[in-house]
Amino acid sequence: MDSANHGMQRGLKNRHIQMIALGGAIGTGLFYGSAQTIQLVGPAITLSYIIGGIVIFMIMRMLGEMAVDEPVSGSFSYYAYKYWGEFPGFLSGWNYWFNYIIVSMAELTAVGIYINYWWPDVPHWVSALACLVLITLLNLIEVKMYGELEFWFAIVKVVAIIGMIILGAMMIFTGIGVGGTPLGFENLWIHGGFMPNGIGGLLLSLVIVMFSFGGIELIGITAGEADNPKKSIAQAVNQVMWRILVFYVGALTVMMIIYPWNKVGLDGSPFVQIFSKMGIPAAATILNVVVLTAALSVYNSGIYSNARMLYGLAQQGNAPRIFAKLNDKGVPVAGVLASSTCTLAAVALNYLMPGKVFMYLIAVAVLAAVISWIVIIIANLKFRAAKGNDADKLEFKVPLHPYSNYACLAFMIMIVVLMLQIDSMKLSVYIMPVWLVVLWIGFKLKKGTAKSRNIT
Repeated sequence: MDSANHGMQRGLKNRHIQMIALGGAIGTGLFYGSAQTIQLVGPAITLSYIIGGIVIFMIMRMLGEMAVDEPVSGSFSYYAYKYWGEFPGFLSGWNYWFNYIIVSMAELTAVGIYINYWWPDVPHWVSALACLVLITLLNLIEVKMYGELEFWFAIVKVVAIIGMIILGAMMIFTGIGVGGTPLGFENLWIHGGFMPNGIGGLLLSLVIVMFSFGGIELIGITAGEADNPKKSIAQAVNQVMWRILVFYVGALTVMMIIYPWNKVGLDGSPFVQIFSKMGIPAAATILNVVVLTAALSVYNSGIYSNARMLYGLAQQGNAPRIFAKLNDKGVPVAGVLASSTCTLAAVALNYLMPGKVFMYLIAVAVLAAVISWIVIIIANLKFRAAKGNDADKLEFKVPLHPYSNYACLAFMIMIVVLMLQIDSMKLSVYIMPVWLVVLWIGFKLKKGTAKSRNIT
């Protein structure tokens, strides 16, 4: 395992890692998925993101504690493999790969929805295919190029969200853009109250909120290619979380104040819808460019992280050896191409079921993400136990360990139970045991193959 990083180029600087983690989490979950969340919880969507953000921050501290101590490319799959056992390492690696395949498919689906804002007659599958080819080609270039691309993708999103918050604040307090009459704050409570569907709606909204935070684990994936991992990983974990809370909570609070929550539809990004319906087409068009950039950004991150996860699995002996091969630029080409090829399924699904794919993909992605987060929580407990008395010497400790681990574990179990209450998500919960059995069979086959090789 000491060779886990052999051949990888440490070309990612702190600014790259900050924006990769930020870019991976600020995407379709915020710009499109928030429409479903608003329907469930109304203006209290801001409270949903605060609760989800706190839980995810604690889980990222757990991953950060391990990544700062041992910065490797395999991330939590490596830690699960080393500190928990062979099967948890196998399961977590392949589950995360599968998770980001599904997330990537959701992003490709969203691309088609956004393109239809300008060109309604373009089929979703055509837009998805064009996006797939472009991003795959870019990921075959050296990692520094990926870092630069993701840095600028994320900058576009961050600047746009800040601009949108400022514009919304001007409407609220000065009336600029809406006839000169300040909008005030009434939309937060006049349409059924701040929490129109009660605690039940708030709890159900947490399921889709957690999808929005999926991707933050990229902080750990980048550890193997960070030029100064002990410093940059710790900074990324601490700084990115509060930034995400500001961007999510700030942006959504402004949206809920300037526009009635019960008039937000599901036919596109709520951000674009709101500014378009308020008679500000320029803002709506600019935001549609931004949400399209966001989808491309997260798909870009998905292909990157999947290729590195396959590389880490191959290093462990848990994936075919071809995925451990790098080109002269340090890029795992086989992993990039394999991951990209699998996301072609999104193109086919959008061709066969246009307009119906997104929520089904979210359901599977949330469940796969929950499995990954549970692995991080338990691997961190095992990691601490293995450190024994040396745990006091860790540079980046988890706050309130181990109580924070148990609290986060209980929250993840609650999310799975809540998914059973949402019709479009029930199926994914029912097939979870099947997925785990498939992984177990794959693990046993891998063990059997390795044993027969040793005998011969």
